[in-house]
Amino acid sequence: MGKSAKNRDGGKKGGQKGESLKEKARKRRQLEQLKERAKSEYCEARSSEIHGTGVYAIKDIPVGKKIIEYLGERIDKEESERRANAQMEHAEKTGDAAVYIFTLNKKWDLDGNMPWNTARLLNHSCAPNCEAWIEDKQIFLYSLREIANGEELTFDYGFDIENYEDHPCLCGSDDCVGYIVGRDHWEELAARLAKKTS
Repeated sequence: MGKSAKNRDGGKKGGQKGESLKEKARKRRQLEQLKERAKSEYCEARSSEIHGTGVYAIKDIPVGKKIIEYLGERIDKEESERRANAQMEHAEKTGDAAVYIFTLNKKWDLDGNMPWNTARLLNHSCAPNCEAWIEDKQIFLYSLREIANGEELTFDYGFDIENYEDHPCLCGSDDCVGYIVGRDHWEELAARLAKKTS
């Protein structure tokens, strides 16, 4: 159900009862390191015409450039499914963005629902200018082509077709298929849409 791509940030707020000062300091340092890794010299978040908040290039970006890391908490598939369902229910009630969960491998996913994870704000496009790659259990967004300063960064979320009607696409590209569905499912989507209109 989550986004696809080719650490836990610490315990409860204020630390758990009985947690040592040393452990609290370690968690604080770990969180600061993650926040630092989440920054990028190539982009920033701002209001998007596609949806809510997006991520925009703040300088020209050449093709094949590693732009930003997608960070979050590593969770197993069972927890991932539970969180995805809870986030979808919340999104239906509030209109907030739905799911920030990325497939990491067969066993683990990455929940990027952290306010400091700028990469979670990249919007989907049917004609994306970025692509997600997994490298040593980390996820990075790379440019697929040259990207101009001020251009919104997008990638293909790779959603399956199961609940396509829940995910209308507003990317506005010439290639837009109308729903946030991975390119692998476009043919089946076209067949389903044709059946509806016949």
